[in-house]
Amino acid sequence: MRKGYDIAVSFVLAVGVWQLVVWATGVPHYILPGPYRVWQSFVFNFPLIMEHAQITIAEVLIGFVIGAALGMTTAMHLMVSPAARRFMLPVMVFSQAVPVFALAPILTLWLGYGIASKIVMAILIIYFPVASNFFDGLRRCDPGLLDLAQTMGASETSTLLRLRLPAALPSLGSGLRLAAVYAPIGAVIGEWVGSSQGLGYLMLLANGRAKIDLMFAALFVLALFTVALHALVGRASKRMTDWSG
Repeated sequence: MRKGYDIAVSFVLAVGVWQLVVWATGVPHYILPGPYRVWQSFVFNFPLIMEHAQITIAEVLIGFVIGAALGMTTAMHLMVSPAARRFMLPVMVFSQAVPVFALAPILTLWLGYGIASKIVMAILIIYFPVASNFFDGLRRCDPGLLDLAQTMGASETSTLLRLRLPAALPSLGSGLRLAAVYAPIGAVIGEWVGSSQGLGYLMLLANGRAKIDLMFAALFVLALFTVALHALVGRASKRMTDWSG
């Protein structure tokens, strides 16, 4: 309850500062619209915004699920396979030297302007944080428990599932929370590069037509969805952490 109150107060303060800046500077509404003008645009264009929002939400959720599953699978494979650690880890680290955003035009060229390229973009941007955090958690299991398991003749698979996996759940939660924030970024970047639907496309369209209030309205819908997704994933991560404890 207290946390919700703090969030509400922070939001009201932010909106108040925003309105004060608009009043103090006298900036034209086509450069920085006030909160009320943005709210009016949101209400007036609600069906249009929701039509594009559902596309972006679908891209983000599908990309999040697939990317998280691939990241977790990779981390567990790295844990049980020395050959994978030897050859895959350097490739994964090297892949981070290539800006993921730079791949968006290539993905659009290969996969087209539809939803597929945006899903792949979301997968790419969240895959490494999930795999990296989960793998670190799997490696940080209590050495005493590992020695005990080895002494009792536990198999590698049993040790992974019964000792390493529960101990790594907090790290997995951290990776998933990062993924919840990064996934919308990947989807929107893909929409900016080439799309005919989605909140990213709507923002570009509104900007090109000098409808900055509509652009802000679409931006805030995206931000609210990201916050909601992060909160949902955070709650699930907390339950995983409590279970592992």
